[in-house]
Amino acid sequence: MRQLLVLNPNTSTSVTKLLQTHVQAVAGPAVRVRSVTARFGAPYIACEASYAVAAHAALDAWAAALQEGEEPAPDTVLIGCFGDPGLFALRDSSPVPVTGLAEAACVEAARHGRFAIVTGGARWVPMLERLALTLGHGDALVGIHTVAPTGAELAADPMGAQALLAQACREAAERWQARAVIVGGAGLAGVAAAIQSQVDVPLIDSVAAGTRHALALAAPPHAGARAGFDVAWQGLSPELTALGHAAQP
Repeated sequence: MRQLLVLNPNTSTSVTKLLQTHVQAVAGPAVRVRSVTARFGAPYIACEASYAVAAHAALDAWAAALQEGEEPAPDTVLIGCFGDPGLFALRDSSPVPVTGLAEAACVEAARHGRFAIVTGGARWVPMLERLALTLGHGDALVGIHTVAPTGAELAADPMGAQALLAQACREAAERWQARAVIVGGAGLAGVAAAIQSQVDVPLIDSVAAGTRHALALAAPPHAGARAGFDVAWQGLSPELTALGHAAQP
């Protein structure tokens, strides 16, 4: 049975439970999904500072998950945040494939052509623009439409969120002539399917896309070993410090 590890890089256990439910539903019974929550940081990532801390928290959560001897090693890792904090650091040091909700959603949306993003929190705009450019989707991403409530606030009011997000998706598609719209956010899992009938272009659920993309990734030839780091680290968790050791077979 394949093992998929989902890292929630914020401290909200309710988001972790939501991720577990939706990822497992998409993955199906042939995949064992295990979701873990960051041990420190913000309950919701909404600015550059909390994003930077979340990258550290994602690394720490991954390191801690690897140290739990009774749990099977994952075949793939999915960062359960639309913004993918820690993506490149994890990918650099992990022996198995790593992806994130934003990367996966962009890959899926780009198959339709020009795409837009709808998400919660205006401060996400420059962070997502920078990430899309880094991932090679800068030209395909034609606009980001944010709604006033944060992702956490939207998740707390599902019915109100659906009406607000449906309108935002229609506006984004029309304004930028987008061929697809990503509904981005771990807390918004399931919303795209619920409002698809109200929008004329395909809607991409970032959690569903993340699950599909993670499971489609093949393990690299060096799977089973992990890279070390150039220098010894200090002041970090024991689990994360252990990752600074030389590569292990």
